[in-house]
Amino acid sequence: MNWNVYLSGEIHTDWRDQIEAGARERGLPITFTSACTNHEASDAAGDVLGEQNDSFWRDHQSSKVNAIRTKNLIEKCDIAVVRFGDKYKQWNAAFDAGYLAALGKPYITLHDESIIHPLKEVDAAAMGWAKTPQQVVEVLAYVVASKA
Repeated sequence: MNWNVYLSGEIHTDWRDQIEAGARERGLPITFTSACTNHEASDAAGDVLGEQNDSFWRDHQSSKVNAIRTKNLIEKCDIAVVRFGDKYKQWNAAFDAGYLAALGKPYITLHDESIIHPLKEVDAAAMGWAKTPQQVVEVLAYVVASKA
């Protein structure tokens, strides 16, 4: 079986690359998907539909266009990894985690100890909490190929 793993959250570090490289090195049968990780492109996703003079409506329009991708990818994934960094608030990642939970999709959170408290509900619904991308790779190896 080829697994579909959705990578959600923080876009300012290379955690996605680390997980993908680790899975590749282990020969894991995984296809990775993700929301748009280009901040500027994501913010401008709805601009093609018409210029908005109010930042609320620009964000609203772009979030709907972005949701076409994220909604479909989340619904098709077998498991997700939801990353929260310490520098920025990832409200979109929290929303993704809630959507994953509502769909009954298993997910692993990835964050350090400094934000355990604000993520307590998100972590409570997760199937696991990892502190490093390498831990995520270890969990994926076990889950998708029974190779710990």
